[in-house]
Amino acid sequence: MARLNPLLVVTVAALVTGLAGGLNLVEVVETFGKAFKENRYVSVVWAVLPVIGLLERAGLQERAKTLIGQVRTATTGRLLILYFIVRQITAALGLTSLGGHAQMVRPLIAPMAEAAAETRHGELPDRARQTIRAHAAAVDNIALFFGEDIFIAIASILLIKGFLEQNGILVEPLQLSVWAIPTAVIALTIHGTRLTLLDRRIARTLAEGAKA
Repeated sequence: MARLNPLLVVTVAALVTGLAGGLNLVEVVETFGKAFKENRYVSVVWAVLPVIGLLERAGLQERAKTLIGQVRTATTGRLLILYFIVRQITAALGLTSLGGHAQMVRPLIAPMAEAAAETRHGELPDRARQTIRAHAAAVDNIALFFGEDIFIAIASILLIKGFLEQNGILVEPLQLSVWAIPTAVIALTIHGTRLTLLDRRIARTLAEGAKA
């Protein structure tokens, strides 16, 4: 893979598409500006990501690792369960942007989860690190997916309501939101169990590696 900067690839692709569609360079840039102005929430994303990048460069990940390393009772599974609960609750309140892979998982959650494992088991092999990072990303995805449906004004609730109405089933968004709560609780229970087993899996894998 070329491993090119994704932002650069998307920008070039948009420019090429605009030029191929018959627009000149000025018109393409104007279209960019108009879309950027009309969708102001995009501005927040672009403002946050550079800040996170600067914080990482200044040692954000190292600070996070140091902090979690001082908590002796912390484990990878417990930390990820806590983040799952927080992410699910905030998503249920409609705060879906309070989290995410770029904003939270990569700079904070994954390094802290790795540090929790290192505190108990010492230096981690690359395979164990990748496993922990995958679980950190999965926690964010699953908690958001099952938590956001509790929020009455989320797009998925409105989509379900519209689909049911087309098939002659009339329900209110509040009813859908209420019935999403048991599903969210079940998701937390099942994934919480998986994360608890993750701690045992990491310990077993490292023990087997030490014997080898």
